[in-house]
This record gives sequence, C-alpha cells and structure tokens, in this order.
Amino acid sequence: EVQLVESGGGLVQPGGSLRLSCAASGFTFSDWAMSWVRQAPGKEPEWVAGIARVGGRTDYLDSVAGRFTITRNNARGQVYLEMKSLKPEDTAVYFCARAPLRNGLVSRRWDRTGQGTQVIVSS
Repeated sequence: EVQLVESGGGLVQPGGSLRLSCAASGFTFSDWAMSWVRQAPGKEPEWVAGIARVGGRTDYLDSVAGRFTITRNNARGQVYLEMKSLKPEDTAVYFCARAPLRNGLVSRRWDRTGQGTQVIVSS
C-alpha cells in the first residue's frame, strides 16, 4: 500500500521559514518523481514543486521559485520542501504527492497524496 506521511507544518510569521518532510513507503521510491501540492481554504489544489527521481532536476510554481527548495533522499525514502520568506498567501495544507507515471520525470501532475500538513503564515 502506498503511504505518504507529511510533517513539519505549523504557524510561522511572514518572512519566516519552515521545512516540510514526507516519508514514503509501499512503493519503490527511487523510481518515481515526487512533488509537493498545496490547497488553500476554498481553493483547488495547486502544484508547488517537483523533483525527478534522480539527477536533481526540479521545477517550481512561479510564485515560489527562489523561495522554496525541493530535495529528496532516495536511501531514506523521503522528500523535503524547504520554504523561506514565507508569505500569508502561502497558507495552505501541503501534500506530498507522487507523479502519475513511473518514468521518473518531473511532472506538474500527481496521483497519490498523503494526508497533508498545515502551514499558516500569519503575524
């Protein structure tokens, strides 16, 4: 069974930082590209960042490029999202997500997600 478990969310002031983590299990993690997706209250889910299975190729939503960094550790089966210079508009539930195809390529689409971790940016 595919399982994705996010952690690291919380309340942070504007301009602050957070590091989200996702522990994956139930599939061969190193075969799949991974992403982070977020959903703000009353809005549709929004893809945020993606990383290829190997090689470090990454892709970002324009509004987070330069502030967020996605990384992964294939040996540990984990993917991370380092978030800096956080803004109130970054407030959302953040989900770890697996790419829809097992080709290892970065994708702005996803199929499986975890339960999410709440990020609130507020003073």
